Amino acid sequence: MTIPAPAGYTYDSPNLTSSPISLDELAELQRSLLWSAEDAGALRRAGEILVPQTDRILDVWYGFVGANSHLVATFAGADGQPDLAYLAAVRARFGQWIADVCTREYDANWLAYQEEIARRHHTSGKNRTDGVDSPATHIPLRHLLALIVPITVTVRDFLGATGAPASEVDVMYHAWFKAITLSAVLWARPYSPDLW
Repeated sequence: MTIPAPAGYTYDSPNLTSSPISLDELAELQRSLLWSAEDAGALRRAGEILVPQTDRILDVWYGFVGANSHLVATFAGADGQPDLAYLAAVRARFGQWIADVCTREYDANWLAYQEEIARRHHTSGKNRTDGVDSPATHIPLRHLLALIVPITVTVRDFLGATGAPASEVDVMYHAWFKAITLSAVLWARPYSPDLW
């Protein structure tokens, strides 16, 4: 049985525009992040552990967002209250993103989808994918970048949940940290494209 893609998930869609970031620029970023071939393999192993735990991971992340009014406000509907359908749609895509971080090749298609995710956080695309009438027209860049920390540190326990040796957990954890930082750097591009 094929599981349907989450609503609004457009990875590999021919309608996605190409990323303005070149593969050479991506390689530069990866070098700046101390990225190695070992990290790609560690992410694959991390995916084998994290993907089956996606719902539990999202429960932790959504609990964190829900406990912080300044974060949950970005999911408000026109009435100023959290839009549950919007939260659910984003949650499904967020879960798919966990798998994508760990299993996708970081190539031109991946870059195009990172640009699409970036647009959905920025005024150029916030609320459009889900047809939401939210007063929050963007996710402030400061919060987008600050979320690197909770999305990284909360994963460590999940990586260790299957009893992998601590040294192996460390390798996967550091690869995850680099991948999350890379994602956030790419998502920041629309906020200041001339200076990015």
